[in-house]
Amino acid sequence: MRPKTMNFEQLVNQNKQDLLNDEVRISQIEMRLEKKQAELALQKRKELSI
Repeated sequence: MRPKTMNFEQLVNQNKQDLLNDEVRISQIEMRLEKKQAELALQKRKELSI
């Protein structure tokens, strides 16, 4: 069965929603990465002070 065809407005709206969802996911990934980098920096500082 073929997927329902979308008109231009629907495609634009779907693309906007996809971009917003991507933006949220990217922000979450960036936050996890920053947290991991901070943990690694703290661990390295602890190792150097020993």
